[in-house]
Amino acid sequence: MTNEKPHIELKNVSAFYGRKRVLRDLSLTVPRNSVLGIIGPANSGKTTLLKILNRTLDFVDGARFTGEVFINGQNIADIKNPNDLRRRIGMVFPLPVGLPMTIYENVVYAPRRMGITAKSALDEIVERCLRQSVLWDEVKDRLGMLGTRLSGGQQQRLTLARALSLSPEILCLDEFSIAIDPVTTMRIEEVLKELRKSMTIMLVTNLVQQARRLSDNTLFLMASELVEHSPTDVAFGQKPKDQRTFDYVNGVFG
Repeated sequence: MTNEKPHIELKNVSAFYGRKRVLRDLSLTVPRNSVLGIIGPANSGKTTLLKILNRTLDFVDGARFTGEVFINGQNIADIKNPNDLRRRIGMVFPLPVGLPMTIYENVVYAPRRMGITAKSALDEIVERCLRQSVLWDEVKDRLGMLGTRLSGGQQQRLTLARALSLSPEILCLDEFSIAIDPVTTMRIEEVLKELRKSMTIMLVTNLVQQARRLSDNTLFLMASELVEHSPTDVAFGQKPKDQRTFDYVNGVFG
């Protein structure tokens, strides 16, 4: 039995876009250095949950959340500068968002803003992050090329490299493999298994078998409500806590 505080804790969290409630009374904890797979039908609140964690929901007009969210025991509402939080929580969205600059500058953009200027340090960050995102071998000889000239799958991996550039303590992945071929997806999944040793990973995926392969625990959301939060072997087993979980992971609906 460990007394370690959870890395992430939500208490009675609800989220709204205007008057529309998109998450209802979520309470859960996420252990440090674990992978939480987040599954569920479309419009069940999965992406909103990630946006709450690093307060990018703040950027959406009319959006808000209630309840409490704690990172390392600190209420994120008490963090005066949300950018301090966002530096600690990397985010990769479903479609690539390449910056209109070179591959090299894409990766070092955030470190430069944090005051890292030594070329040797920046070079190390670029190689480390591109290796972690399974892109180094493909681009190491053309780091001066515009990142927007890469293929869609390569741009998505560049987005992952950029998210890793500040060595975040939490990595949020929202359908990261949607633009990546299956072989590369499997390679990145192997990388994620290594990354979990140094960070906590929140993985939103519509590929339920991906959640099964990678997750320590699985969260099943449906119609804005928490249906199941249990160890992955339970959620994908013969007797999950809720019959709807069994039906969803076995393709009865979705």
